[in-house]
Amino acid sequence: MEHFDVIVIGGGHAGTEAAHASARMGTKTALITLDQTRIGFLSCNPAVGGLAKGQLVKEIDALGGLMGINTDKTGIQFKRLNASKGPAVRSSRAQCDKKRYAQEMQKTLKITENLTILENEISGLVLEKSKITGVTLKDGTKINTYCVIITSGTFLQAIMHMGEEKTEGGRVGDRSSKDLSADLKNLGFKLRRLKTGTPPRLDKDSIDWAGLESQTGDIKPIPFSFYIKSLPFPVLSQVSCFITHTNEKAHEIIVKNLLRSPMYSGQITGIGPRYCPSIEDKVKRFSDKRSHQLFLEPEGLDVPEIYVNGISTSLPRDVQDEFVHNIKGLERARFLKYGYAVEYDAVDSRQLKRTLESKDIEGLFFAGQVNGTSGYEEAGAQGIIAGINASLKASSLDPFVLERNDGYIGVLIDDLTLIGSDEPYRMFTSRAEYRLLLREDNADQRLSEKAWKIKILNDDKFAIFNRKMDELAKWKKSAAESFFYPTDETNQKLALRNLTAIKDRVSASVMLKRPDIDWNILTELGFDGSQASDEIKEQIEIELKYEGYIHRDLQMLEGVRKSERTEIPNGLKFEDIPGISNEIRLKLNQTRPETLGQASRISGVTPAAVANLMIYIRNQKEISGSRHL
Repeated sequence: MEHFDVIVIGGGHAGTEAAHASARMGTKTALITLDQTRIGFLSCNPAVGGLAKGQLVKEIDALGGLMGINTDKTGIQFKRLNASKGPAVRSSRAQCDKKRYAQEMQKTLKITENLTILENEISGLVLEKSKITGVTLKDGTKINTYCVIITSGTFLQAIMHMGEEKTEGGRVGDRSSKDLSADLKNLGFKLRRLKTGTPPRLDKDSIDWAGLESQTGDIKPIPFSFYIKSLPFPVLSQVSCFITHTNEKAHEIIVKNLLRSPMYSGQITGIGPRYCPSIEDKVKRFSDKRSHQLFLEPEGLDVPEIYVNGISTSLPRDVQDEFVHNIKGLERARFLKYGYAVEYDAVDSRQLKRTLESKDIEGLFFAGQVNGTSGYEEAGAQGIIAGINASLKASSLDPFVLERNDGYIGVLIDDLTLIGSDEPYRMFTSRAEYRLLLREDNADQRLSEKAWKIKILNDDKFAIFNRKMDELAKWKKSAAESFFYPTDETNQKLALRNLTAIKDRVSASVMLKRPDIDWNILTELGFDGSQASDEIKEQIEIELKYEGYIHRDLQMLEGVRKSERTEIPNGLKFEDIPGISNEIRLKLNQTRPETLGQASRISGVTPAAVANLMIYIRNQKEISGSRHL
């Protein structure tokens, strides 16, 4: 009977990262998928990264994963979001070539040592005394194993909806996985019904591009990967996306046909993502808005499909035809694929340890959308952690756990396993209370050594990291030991830039702490730092400029733990507290906690929200006190 140390079920973004991680660590691994030509397929928008999600991709790359480098190889537009804002909220995003992304991922996995790809379907799990010992395939074959990682995405008991039409499958062209869902229920797992959706794809040659707003990528794009330096970047030709908007006429058509939507007719019972609503939900929930912004995004360099980002829908075909053809630029658009919704089973992630292993069944791991998350990035992040831990368990080694202060991956998994989610979970920067420390630019500094120690990051990549750290140390030292003096020449140069003159000797490091000074200005003033790379310049600037804020944040968050008994004033308006989400405000209003300790234990209320609540209460007390002076 065949044996693999680790078996990964599913070839999506969680499955590819899990299988690759396990195999890279020297573990004999099998990836079992319904269709190996769909491995690494970008089911929805072929975009990777985005707000907070870019941090996840950078962390996956820092740990030796595939998503970052695969995006670098297949990206057709790169853009850093929030580039003008603080470093804690800057996030990279790339539009990828859908076909090339999957092809590149499949090519990489096929040459990965210790990894076997099997095209089959799992019908059941084999256990002995609540411990995984194997799996049974659809054809009756049994394979022995120490660990199983389920990364079934949206395919468990999946049904696609378009109007009154219902079709089995997790996406167009792929069938549903039925037996495994039933097996999990029999094993005692709590399953819940979730829903996701996708918009229409239109033929690019049928769109009237004249008059639509063009959106280009960055002139000097930043790659996701820290380790691959030999690629000419960007690898592929770069393209523009375009912006259009819905309008009142399109909204009227949608409202008139709401009851034909399976979400509103009662046909769909699953809960959809609050932060990525369908166009039906947008029009219904935000009835005061006269239009909604849409992004027309190419799915590849040599394919006709245009992804219409912003109108995810499950309305019938004739309704989609009607409202889309009333949108500027899309009046004569040809549909290549209609929008649809997918309803599927997901496990309650609170049944899992932080290693993503089941609390009840030894050797059984879960990762990705099956845990109730949304997005490629959240899936990939869980996949690499599950793959690492399955490999370690198969070798009887200690588990690998990332804490909340280690990375966004730590935040993601802590939220899932401690709090769970009533809807598909999406990562936001606001969920990370240590976000000034958890920037995407320093993910390698936080995680590379950890990855190297568990042998998922090889010596060559770790050497690249160490060379970067050496360069960083060299330029930090140079900046600390280089001085400016209050000479007429120096102050004249500062005055020409409308900058404040210096009165005493000051180091380049101290000068760089000033908000109006950057590395390039330092070199213009005479500091010999022009040979430093852009990456090094950015890192040193951030570390110096935000040094005080980082120290303050750590003290503040430590203070949260000491403020359990702080009373929340009766009648406090949670709507007035800045920096917390509407979802958390709703939970606070429903529960009305009396102390910060109570607030911190409400499901879904993050430590970052508690910190903001504490600061608000403290500020209100200070304001009240000053009024009585």
